[in-house]
Amino acid sequence: MTELGDLPRTVGELRAAGYTPRGVKAEIRANLLAALRAGRDPWPGIVGFGHSVLPQLERALLAGHDVVLLGERGQGKTRLLRTLTGLLDEWTPVIDGAELGEHPLDPITPESLRRAAELGDELPVAWRHRSERYAEKLATPDTSVGDLIGDVDPVKVAAGRTLGDPETIHFGLVPRAHRGIVAINELPDLAERIQVALLNVMEERDIQVRGYTLRLPLDVLLVATSNPEDYTNRGRIITPLKDRFGAEVRTHYPLTVAAEMDVIRQEAGLQAEVGEPLLEVLARFVRNLRESGAVDQRSGVSARFAVAAAETVAAAALRRSALTGEEPPVARPVDLDAVPAVLRGKVEFESGEEGRETEHLVHLLRRAVAETARERFRGLDLKPLMDSVVDGNLVATGERVPGAEVLGALPELPVLHDVATRAGVSPTDPPGRIAAAIELALESLYLARKLAKDSDDGMTVYGP
Repeated sequence: MTELGDLPRTVGELRAAGYTPRGVKAEIRANLLAALRAGRDPWPGIVGFGHSVLPQLERALLAGHDVVLLGERGQGKTRLLRTLTGLLDEWTPVIDGAELGEHPLDPITPESLRRAAELGDELPVAWRHRSERYAEKLATPDTSVGDLIGDVDPVKVAAGRTLGDPETIHFGLVPRAHRGIVAINELPDLAERIQVALLNVMEERDIQVRGYTLRLPLDVLLVATSNPEDYTNRGRIITPLKDRFGAEVRTHYPLTVAAEMDVIRQEAGLQAEVGEPLLEVLARFVRNLRESGAVDQRSGVSARFAVAAAETVAAAALRRSALTGEEPPVARPVDLDAVPAVLRGKVEFESGEEGRETEHLVHLLRRAVAETARERFRGLDLKPLMDSVVDGNLVATGERVPGAEVLGALPELPVLHDVATRAGVSPTDPPGRIAAAIELALESLYLARKLAKDSDDGMTVYGP
């Protein structure tokens, strides 16, 4: 990391150090190429796009194109755009005190041009961190041209400047991002007349405010996000603006169960331990929702649903720990019961499915449990466990049942060690972890109709 104290503080020092102005797209291109050549990941925290979205985006950036990311909700579009700041130089020189982030060797506003002419090599230089060169705007119907581009500032007029003076302009978001990145989320939500105001910015790289003839050679990378349905529903990207984006990159949900689990691990703030088998159940559950004909797939099932589901399961385990005194709190399959009720509102169903939402969620969750158990216990004979329960060793679980009681209901069976090992649990682990593995095996036997299950008042009993 460069020490700020070592950096030039005047234009003269900057020129002597060999600094030359460089466009933001050239800067991103050079830093992206350097990362690729060095084998560094330019996209930290981005999961599941490595062989699909990221190569397309990298080609667009290397070509110097403005980009629109097209995809359903919760696919990580905004997260991806925010990582673009990592491709900017860590520190960049700007004219100290200037309203826009102008390069000291390339001023563009009337005030900065005047100061540069007056001060010459003594023009003061400040240094801006790359995190300050990213501007983001959520497009809303009430967004105005003044918000994005600029408008006449009545305070400056009242101070004595005339309306014809270009220095009366209050600059909007886009000019203030000069030499940086402007991200507009949900671009089609902008009114069409507001989208028109962006045409000059994207093609001629200047701005027009009311009747002013002010021309600013803006240097910005404009990126945007959009949902596919927005082209025909809430709004659309007007054709001239869409034509000015050099690249349209389609995003997607995680393509594999492993990638879905990686997203959950990275994003979820878990208040209790949730083991790999349960994370796999939730990942499969979300994938089942995305394939279900009962769910409105035009709306999509956000990755945030899987994250919220994992946090809900962890919260259920934490609550059980408080009720039973069991430590550490570890999630078990019984905690999955909290997911459909809590998260039903996060999924949009087809119009003919009113009243059956919870039924669909429960069915798909059970299917995910069965699929996970089948993969985890493939080739393992669970018949000794089934026979033990059938012979009278009923197993009770629930929000007031600690893991030790679940294990205590069963005799010592070799198959239990095998079940724990397949679930990634060691025999020396706390009872809660081992109980989670045993519960998964019992639930799989129930779903295969080899055991019965009775649930009442927070208590679930597996029996013959």
